[in-house]
Amino acid sequence: MNAVEFIIAGMLAAATPFLLAALGELVVERAGVLNLGVEGLMALGAVLAFIVVYHGGGHLLGFIVAGLGGAALSLVFAVVALGFRANQVATGLAIGILGQGLSALFGKTYESLTIRGIPKLAFPGLSEIPVIGRLFVQDIVVWISLLATLAIWAVFAYTRVGLVVRAIGENPKAAHAIGYPVIAIRVAAIAFGGMMAGFAGAYAAAVYTPLWADGMIAGRGWIAIALVVFGTWLTGRIFLGACLFGAVSLMSLAAQATGLDLPSQLLSSLPYLVTIIVLGIISADRRLLKLNGVASLGEPFER
Repeated sequence: MNAVEFIIAGMLAAATPFLLAALGELVVERAGVLNLGVEGLMALGAVLAFIVVYHGGGHLLGFIVAGLGGAALSLVFAVVALGFRANQVATGLAIGILGQGLSALFGKTYESLTIRGIPKLAFPGLSEIPVIGRLFVQDIVVWISLLATLAIWAVFAYTRVGLVVRAIGENPKAAHAIGYPVIAIRVAAIAFGGMMAGFAGAYAAAVYTPLWADGMIAGRGWIAIALVVFGTWLTGRIFLGACLFGAVSLMSLAAQATGLDLPSQLLSSLPYLVTIIVLGIISADRRLLKLNGVASLGEPFER
């Protein structure tokens, strides 16, 4: 397998943690809330899923526990940010630090332990195509994440629920005036975002690299937040961005395998360098951000 085939084969799997977390953050931000604690939510979900699977609970139960853990911690954010109208940026950062601290605490006795992964599923015929055929050999979580992408796109594009969430993000006072429970819907969006971040962490620790190491999320939560801006709050662009960052994260491994004489630290920093460059390019187009942005993002709501 050459470097190109290696990147194609692993791109979707590498993109899945970014994609799941970014989809959850998209729903949160569409509701007008900015939660910067995604890194901590992913870390908590990762350690919970690993512990459950390690003790024989199975991957399904691991994902359920991780999703519930992420949702529960995100509700702490909701209470502080929405209930007490605290600054959402500061609250999100605090929740992120709390989540990472809890993951280090819970995972201390599991350092360097491994668990079994899950088998991959292949599409008959498509998986046999030269070069790109390996793109169609993925585990079930990858396929579910693709379905989740389509589902969230359809909800925002065609359903009343999506329209209400977008309306609350644009003008919560007007939405409240016509009878929509702004706070309740925002709390539900935050819980959903926390659950998706928990799933993302669970995939990273229990499927993608089935071992536990403190700090293994390694900035994926921050890249997921950046992906929402990178995708200008559009589901399709977020998916493409996740694939881009998934491919970039594999380039360092491919470069090392080919014997490229570059410092490993530089290669490991490629996803973050790409994040900075892409955000700089996107931010330069103020018209695009204003067209697709969320008007009340990060602003507290008072009845």
